[in-house]
Amino acid sequence: MASGISGLSLYLPQYRVQLEDWSRWNDEPWNKIRAVVGRSFRMRGPQHSVYTLAANAVWRLIQDYDIDPTQVGFLALGTESSSDNSAGAVIIKGMINEALVAHGQSELARDCEVPEFKQACLGGVYGLKAALRFLATDGVGRQAIVVSADIAEYAIGSTGEPTQGAGAVAMLVNGDADLLEIDLAESGSDSQYRVADFRKPFARFRQPEREDGQLQDLPVFNGRYSTTCYIDATRHAVAAMLAKRPGQSIDYFTEVDSVFIHRPYHRMPATGWVMSYLFTLAADGPIGQAQLRGYCADAGLDAEPVLAELLADSPFEGQELGDGEGYPWSRKLRGHLLHTEVWDRIISTKLGLGAEEMKDLGNLYTAALPAWLAAGLVHAHHEGIELAGNHWLALGYGSGDAAEAIPMRVAVGWKQAAAKINFEAALRGPIDLTQERYLALHEGRRSDLPPLTPHDEFVIDRVGIENGPDFYDLGIEYYRHVGGA
Repeated sequence: MASGISGLSLYLPQYRVQLEDWSRWNDEPWNKIRAVVGRSFRMRGPQHSVYTLAANAVWRLIQDYDIDPTQVGFLALGTESSSDNSAGAVIIKGMINEALVAHGQSELARDCEVPEFKQACLGGVYGLKAALRFLATDGVGRQAIVVSADIAEYAIGSTGEPTQGAGAVAMLVNGDADLLEIDLAESGSDSQYRVADFRKPFARFRQPEREDGQLQDLPVFNGRYSTTCYIDATRHAVAAMLAKRPGQSIDYFTEVDSVFIHRPYHRMPATGWVMSYLFTLAADGPIGQAQLRGYCADAGLDAEPVLAELLADSPFEGQELGDGEGYPWSRKLRGHLLHTEVWDRIISTKLGLGAEEMKDLGNLYTAALPAWLAAGLVHAHHEGIELAGNHWLALGYGSGDAAEAIPMRVAVGWKQAAAKINFEAALRGPIDLTQERYLALHEGRRSDLPPLTPHDEFVIDRVGIENGPDFYDLGIEYYRHVGGA
C-alpha cells in the first residue's frame, strides 16, 4: 500500500480567448504563438474568485469519486491569487458544506485541517507534500484533498499577456493510491531567494475602480531573468533528487517514462528539462563531459564556455539584478539539439503525454502541474496506453524561487480512477470572446459581457460594504451554490 493521488477533478471558467484571434488583434505571428504558447486560455468572470474556482473543483472531485466527507481530515489550498490575508481553505470548506447539506449529505469533518500554501506556482505541490505527511502521521486511515487554484492575469501589451489563464484542479490524496504512488523520501527540493523574479507586492494595488469590484492581480516580472530563475531552480531540485538515487545520474533521463513540469506556457517545460539534462552531463565527470563536447562539436560551438556556464554555481555571477538570460551558450546548444534524435529521445518522448491537451488551458499557475498530470492520464486512457508501473517525474516550480522534484509511479489499477477525471467535461461549453469583450473582461466592465448560466457550482453572490460601527464586512465575499441536483 502506497500513499499518493487517487483522483483528479478540474474546473475552468467558460470565458475563453482563442490565441489565433488574439494574434490577429495584436498583429502577432500565429504560428509562433501556437508553437511557443498554445491555443487558448480561460478568464474568470465577474462572479468568480479564486475561492469559487477552487470550491467548484473540490465539489466535482467529491461527486466524481464518491468521497465520504466525514473521512476528509485535511483540505489544503495552494494559490498565489488569494484575496483574503486571513482565511484560506476554510472559505472553500464553507462552500462545500453548503452544497453537501443541500444534497442531503454529511458535511466535511469538523476536525478537518484547512491550511493555505503560498509560494507562487509551487503552493499546490507544497500542499500535496503536506497532505502526504498528514496521512503518514496523525491522519493515518483518513483522506486529504488538495486544491490548486489561480487566476493568471497580465497587463495588456506585456510579454505575458498571451500566457494568461484561470482554473482549479483538486486532488484526492490517500494512503492507498489509485492513480499515482508517491514516496517523498525520493524527492528533491530547492529554494533560493530571487528579489526581482516574479512578485506581487501590495504596492501594485493603486488601481482605478472596476465595475466588477475586484482587484486585478497583475504581477511584477522580468521575463528573461525569470526564465533563468526557472532553469536554475528546477536543475537544482532535479540534482537533489538524483543524488538520492543509486547509479549514474545521467541514466535517469533515459529510464524515466514521462516527465511533467510546471508550464507557464507550452515551450517552457522542454527548456527546463533539456537544461537539466545538460547540467547533469556536465556534472557527470569525463564521460558525461565528453558526450557534451560531442554535442558542441556537432553544433559548431566551442565547448569550453558551454561547460563553464553549466558548471558555474550561479547563472547570475557578475550580473546586475534583473539582467537578461543567464545561459546564452547553452541556449545555442539547445537550438542545435532541437533538430536531433537526442531531443526526440530525451525531451519529446518524455514530455509528450497530455502535452497537446494542455495547449487549451493557458497558464494556471499552481494548477498547471496537476492539470498536466490529469491530461497525461486521460490521454493514456483514451489511447489505450498501458501505464501501470511507469515511473513519472512531477517537477514543480514557484517563482521567487523554489522547486520540487517528486518521482511518482503509476498505480496498477490506474484506469478505473483515470476514467473519472473530468478533463474533457471541464473544457466544454466555452464562450469565445471578441476583442472588445476580452478588453471589457480584462478591465472589469461587467455590462459588456455575455451572461453565464451557472449550474451546480459556486458563485459570488455579493461583496460586503458595511464598515461599522455596529457591523463590519467591507470587502468580504458572500457565496452561493447555484442549482443542480
